[in-house]
Amino acid sequence: MATVELRFSALPEHVRTARLVAAAVARRAGVEEAVLDEVRLAVGEACTRAVGLHQLGGISAPVKVLLIEEEKQFSIEVGDEAPHATPGGRASDGDGEADEDEMGLAVISGLVDDVEVSAGEHGGSIKMTWPTTPPPTILV
Repeated sequence: MATVELRFSALPEHVRTARLVAAAVARRAGVEEAVLDEVRLAVGEACTRAVGLHQLGGISAPVKVLLIEEEKQFSIEVGDEAPHATPGGRASDGDGEADEDEMGLAVISGLVDDVEVSAGEHGGSIKMTWPTTPPPTILV
C-alpha cells in the first residue's frame, strides 16, 4: 500500500494544486482515464469544503489530503480540523453556510460511488474510493 500525503494552507488557491496532484496519483494508481475528471471534481469539492470550514472557524491548521493506493482500489481522504462538521447537523451562524455544505456533499456523492463522511468535535473527513484496473501483463 502506497500513500501520498499532501498538506496545504486553508486557502482557495491551493485547491487547484490538490486536484492536479490527486488526478496524477490516481492515474498512476490505475484509475480508469474516463473517471479522472470525476476524481478531480470530487477532490475539488472536498478540499473547497475543508478550506471553507477552516476559514469559517478561524483554524490555522493545514487541510490534509491522503492519497492511498491499494491492491484493487484507490482512495482519497480529505481531512479538516473544524469542530461541529457533522453532515446535516453542523452548527453554523447562517442557514446559507449549512446549505452550501450539504450541496458540496451531494455533489461528491453524485460523483463517487463509495463515499464515507465522518465528523466530530475535533474535525472530520471525506473518504472517496475508486476501483483500479491492474496494469496489462506483458509477455516476453
